[in-house]
Amino acid sequence: MRTPIIAGNWKMNQNPEETTAFVNAVKDQLPASDKVEAVIAAPAVDLSALLASAKGSNLKTAAENAYFEDNGAFTGETSPKVLKEMGIDYTIVGHSERRQYFHETDEDVNKKAKALFNNGITPIICCGETLEQREAGETNNWVSGQVKAALAGLSADQVSSLVIAYEPIWAIGTGKTASSDQAQEVCQVIRETVKDLYNEQTAENVRIQYGGSVKPANVKELMAKPDIDGGLVGGASLDPESFLALVNYQD
Repeated sequence: MRTPIIAGNWKMNQNPEETTAFVNAVKDQLPASDKVEAVIAAPAVDLSALLASAKGSNLKTAAENAYFEDNGAFTGETSPKVLKEMGIDYTIVGHSERRQYFHETDEDVNKKAKALFNNGITPIICCGETLEQREAGETNNWVSGQVKAALAGLSADQVSSLVIAYEPIWAIGTGKTASSDQAQEVCQVIRETVKDLYNEQTAENVRIQYGGSVKPANVKELMAKPDIDGGLVGGASLDPESFLALVNYQD
């Protein structure tokens, strides 16, 4: 049985004081971690505050990005080794904004996933199509190709433990949401891709999130689908009340 995972991706929002206030507002109202895994991914400048305030609670922590080297002359980058030493649980890689604005490639995403595993951090690997690709009927092939590239060289055990986030680019921050059927269709394609690459057990183990204007009003419908195991949530995760409604969607 896959444990649902709801992760907030704050993007470039919140300062350390706001981070502490947020965590203090939610940490005593989170579900049991074996019921729903609640995660916040915060900017690097907020991670120390996030870790300190979340200590002893059910809130898991995530970085929004990491480099694929542990150290070196890479000004401005974040070391996966240091993230592990800090106590970070997850790290997002391959978000469409990283691909679009910072020109990250499928190869970069794969190298980052490997570097995270080498340091004992679980990757949340993002994939998704543009509106043009969807309208051209290219969604399934495109997303499957992204998944294949991201997982290249990873073992079945590693893939079983990671998270894949399907985020249609046209639904991120636009207020548009893929219908639950559209989201399910692509998440099923992702699971079938993992099955083809590895085996049925690995495909059954991997958790797949949907991301793209997920909010309390639509989370139950999305989570009812058989291949959707969670949400990667942007704007709605910045508000404590909304985040609590999302992670406690089963209540």
